[in-house]
Amino acid sequence: MLDWLKRVLNGTPSPQEKKPLPPPTQPPVREKTAVPQTQAAVAERPSPTPHPETVTSGQTAAQQFLDKLQDKISKLADDFATGNINRQQFQKLYTHYQREIRAVETLIETDQGQSELGDAFQEGESVLIRQQHAAKAKGYAIYENNSGMPLSTLGKFEVDPALFVPMLSSFRSATEEIFGGGMQATAIEGGRWLCFVPGEMTTLMAIFTAEPANKQLDFLEQLHRLFEKANRKMLKNPPVDPSELLFPHEHFLGKWKR
Repeated sequence: MLDWLKRVLNGTPSPQEKKPLPPPTQPPVREKTAVPQTQAAVAERPSPTPHPETVTSGQTAAQQFLDKLQDKISKLADDFATGNINRQQFQKLYTHYQREIRAVETLIETDQGQSELGDAFQEGESVLIRQQHAAKAKGYAIYENNSGMPLSTLGKFEVDPALFVPMLSSFRSATEEIFGGGMQATAIEGGRWLCFVPGEMTTLMAIFTAEPANKQLDFLEQLHRLFEKANRKMLKNPPVDPSELLFPHEHFLGKWKR
């Protein structure tokens, strides 16, 4: 293809195209003027200007890609629950999908499809500041809803049981008028925050270094749903062996997730 293009630009026929020419009926003048005209047309062609629709289509494609990754994560939980994959396969694939999600989210945050790559790098300092001051998950505790017994703790769940056990009891027994029937977050000592996430079979508690953003809380609820989906067979057939459970929460311990 490159050789063909060079021949077109230089006006030189390929070896296969060289054939005896018939006797000229007039002076071959036109062949000399054709080549400069072709070269000038190619050289002077302006670069296309980005159209607003290009930005929109790029953002749409990015969102569609994120949606596909979420579908893959959901299927991953089903595959583990049905025994099609083992624990290590789940963790490796889950980490891979989360890495792809974060890469796309970072690109959207820093660039928005409206600037060049160099401009995106200039935003690095503000992104770093945002990450440094964001709430980070330090530890999790998961309790059975029926028995109220702890299933497992992950990370550094350093909270005095005298503090969170009464809160958990009140949380589980409160009416929807008080707690709204959903996830709750409250400040505790040391500037930390304790979050409660009710599930169908279990309740998740999470300790954050600071007040989590609303999107972090939404993600925490999504994370707990994924936990119950992946472990639904074991959770519905007590007694539950915690060592057999799968904990996707581990991927986010000490990490920033908005």
